[in-house]
This record gives sequence, structure tokens and C-alpha cells, in this order.
Amino acid sequence: MMLPTHALGGMLLAVPLSVLAPEAAVGVVLAGGAGGVLPDLDMYAGHRRTLHYPVYYTLAAVVAVGGALLVPGALVVAVAALLVGAAAHSAGDVLGGGLELRPWEGTADRAVYNHYGERWIAPRRWVRYDGAPEDLLLAGALAGPLTLVAEGPLAWLVGGLLAVAAVYTAVRRRLPAVADALVARLPERTRRHLPARYTAGSEG
Repeated sequence: MMLPTHALGGMLLAVPLSVLAPEAAVGVVLAGGAGGVLPDLDMYAGHRRTLHYPVYYTLAAVVAVGGALLVPGALVVAVAALLVGAAAHSAGDVLGGGLELRPWEGTADRAVYNHYGERWIAPRRWVRYDGAPEDLLLAGALAGPLTLVAEGPLAWLVGGLLAVAAVYTAVRRRLPAVADALVARLPERTRRHLPARYTAGSEG
């Protein structure tokens, strides 16, 4: 799934938690969104393995939410929201496509690495690829309830994320050709440091 979908999902999941710290509700929702983004910081360094932990994030989120229920301070609730967002992202990527540059081709058998089981989880492809029309539909479905509770800058953020999702969906299938053209112009010493999915189409 695309990053705006993950961010909106983390924000929506944080809304119920924000009730535990109403004085920091906006911060809690933003923490959920940050958690939804966090795993994809490994985009160029072991993507969906380095920072994706579908099992461990989930366990940590359960513990953190329990702590937030017992000691509902702003920081505790925000950390819980962050972990819930990260867990949802890591698990949600299993429902999407694989790691290939053109995931609509369905050639990859790796979605997310399960560190607990020490194996890759195969993609389910319920959302065929990041930026697919159904991905945009999901982003809209997540943004809808948020618009009912978000105000001011937070509402603008939700709208902005949805707009980015729409633009990304419109250009998604053209991006691999752009990447191939750019990578082909890079020096060989630079290309060696890129993830394999970016260099496979430009070899030779």
C-alpha cells in the first residue's frame, strides 16, 4: 500500500486512543500517522525487512495500549498510537503486492519479512500494488471518518494526504520507466548501492 494510506490508517486507529488523553488528542493522532509512516523509512535499506515487524510491533502495541489504559498520560498514549500505526503498516503490507518494481506483474513472492518466524511472508495482493485504484479507494475510506473529527491543520493534513494519494495513483504505473531511465544514467559505483529492484530493469 502507498504511504498516504498507511499514514491515514495510523491516524484513524489513533482516534479512539486520543480519548485517553484529550488534552493531547491532536498529538496522539499525529503519532498514529507517524507510526503508519515509520516502517517505510527502510525504503532504500532492506525494504520491508529492516523496519517492518508485523509480529513484534503488534506485541509492543498490545503492551503499550494496555499501559495507556492503566496510565493514560499524553506521552504514554502517543507511544501506544505510534506502535499501533507501525503494527498496522507492517501487517497491512502483507495484503498488498510484492517487492518488485512493477508489482502489478505479480512476480515476487516476498511481501514482509517475519523476524519472529525468520521467513518472508508471501503477498496476498488484496490490494494489487501500491497506488492501485483499490489503494486509493482504501485511502478515501480511511480519510472519510477522519474528516468528521479533524479540525484546522489536522483536517488540512488529511486532505493533503488524500490529494497526494490521488496524484500517486495517477502516475504510479509510469514511475518504473522513469526509474529505469534515471538509474541507467547513474555511474556504476552508485548503481551498486541501489536496491536490486531498481537495477534489474537497467542491467545490460
